[in-house]
Amino acid sequence: MLAEVLIFVPSIARFRVDYLQLRLEKAQIASLALLANDGMITPELEQELLNNAGVFNVVLRRDEVRQLVLSSEIPQPVAATFDLRMDGSFDLIRDALAVLVTPEDRIIRIIGNPVQQAGLLIEITLREGPLRTEMYDYGLRILFLSALISVITAAMLFLAVRRLMVVPIRRVVRHMQAYAAAPEDARYVIMPTARVVELRDAEEALQRMQTDLIAAFRQKERLAQLGGAVAKISHDLRNILTSAQLFADRIEQSADPAVARSAPKLVNSISRAVNLCESTLAFGKAEEHPPRLARFALRPLLEDVADGEGLSAQSEPACLVDAAPGLMVRADAEQLYRVVANLVRNARQAIDATGRGGTIELSAGEDEAAWWIRVGDTGPGLPPKARDNLFRAFQGSARKGGAGLGLAIAAELVRGHGGQLDLVRSDEDGTEFLIRLPRAGGLDAEEAAG
Repeated sequence: MLAEVLIFVPSIARFRVDYLQLRLEKAQIASLALLANDGMITPELEQELLNNAGVFNVVLRRDEVRQLVLSSEIPQPVAATFDLRMDGSFDLIRDALAVLVTPEDRIIRIIGNPVQQAGLLIEITLREGPLRTEMYDYGLRILFLSALISVITAAMLFLAVRRLMVVPIRRVVRHMQAYAAAPEDARYVIMPTARVVELRDAEEALQRMQTDLIAAFRQKERLAQLGGAVAKISHDLRNILTSAQLFADRIEQSADPAVARSAPKLVNSISRAVNLCESTLAFGKAEEHPPRLARFALRPLLEDVADGEGLSAQSEPACLVDAAPGLMVRADAEQLYRVVANLVRNARQAIDATGRGGTIELSAGEDEAAWWIRVGDTGPGLPPKARDNLFRAFQGSARKGGAGLGLAIAAELVRGHGGQLDLVRSDEDGTEFLIRLPRAGGLDAEEAAG
């Protein structure tokens, strides 16, 4: 549209000037013809000269004398005078646009310079209506030509955009779809060919991503195979270590003082190796069944965990259970038992490692959003490395010989309930974990909705 304006407006102004200049030239020729005959022409011939020039009057100024050379009756007074000698480009454009928007067929006076220096000035009067009609016809031709150029330009632009952008983008999309269907097939890795810099950058980025993903998939497959092999080895090793543990128990009963002193260390080492194998096998399954949710009293479960670990209020370390007898939760009892037992076992091992007594506290309660269980101890706290990798398998162990699988499995079981296992604190005064199990969508909500 800007191009249309920049082309149309000067063109229509130029057309008006040319039209008026042509009328001035015709009027000058008619005037010179009359002067050549010393003014001796008939009124009919004079009118024919004026009609041929398209004007009413012609005034020619020669030798400082202003002379009315040709004249006829003017049907109405002159409405405006335009001096083409003085107007600049802006004035010519303004006057041309005024002609287009003025509906009246006015009588106008035009002043210009005669051609071939045939006088000082020439002045004519004419109707503005024919000029407007000619300008409309010329404007329509300009608009049609501009529209044709615009259509051709749009078609060329469409083809250029299709060639330079649409086709490369479609190629990228096809490669992405093909790669998504077979992400391990290296044949579908795109080769950058785009000419546009931005699209080529996108193709190169896609190529790097596809190459990295193929390498990651291959590494994942190798790790999966390695994990399967480790699981098999751990299974067989556990069986071997179990047999060794039986023999170590018998050795521990030996009457030899040296053997009796060494046997507990051997038993402990074999026990840690068995626990490592069992934890590796449990984690390697990676397919815990979905929690079987049911309502049950929480306090008996906490007491069972303490009894299973050989703990009580009088044991060393002591274990205190603080939960209301009527507190009911909705969860998988077996999985929740494993989570709490793992936390209690870790707490007991941390306290035993200090060589002095301590206390493990199990407390529970509920609020509007969730049920919560706190497991705290008075142990030495977790080392920095264990806190940084707390729920990561094989990295978050807090004791020598541990695999760090217990907390990883416990956190996974809690997430399966839609809950969260968090470390509340861990310092020289002890460690505290918090289990939160959401109540939303539970049995109470279903009964309330029913």
